[in-house]
Amino acid sequence: MTLINVHRECIDTLDLTPAKVTIEKLVQQGQLSPAIGLQFAILYDRALGDPREFSEIPEIRLWFVRLDGVYPWLPYILDWRSELARYTAMLVPHQFSPQDGIVYNPEALEIFLMGKLFIIWDWQKQRGETNSEKLQQMALALGFEVDRGLFSLLG
Repeated sequence: MTLINVHRECIDTLDLTPAKVTIEKLVQQGQLSPAIGLQFAILYDRALGDPREFSEIPEIRLWFVRLDGVYPWLPYILDWRSELARYTAMLVPHQFSPQDGIVYNPEALEIFLMGKLFIIWDWQKQRGETNSEKLQQMALALGFEVDRGLFSLLG
């Protein structure tokens, strides 16, 4: 597991430095696989009694939108057991249900996932290491089954 600490000051100023330092180190070391299990520790104090989840706080969501703009392939190296769902919640409209936890807008989630699959596939191709099985597993972690034939279409 690799952990990135994100402090309130970074969020308030849209400063990606903590993430950039860690991610660029991983890039230089050639360690860009799901085995990295990248996670974020969001260190953002809320007012006493503020019931919102981090993904419901606009400033935090905006920081993650900026991060995703710089590293659109980032979901591939996240911890898919815990961080992928939270990262997705930062970028996809959703609601919280006491019974079900995060409930994404289904159409928005599908568009997000397909966009990520296309981006990550092309990113992998540029690096000379496509892996459709890992992408299928990532999709499955978000509740979607993707046919391998999709990746044949992408070439």
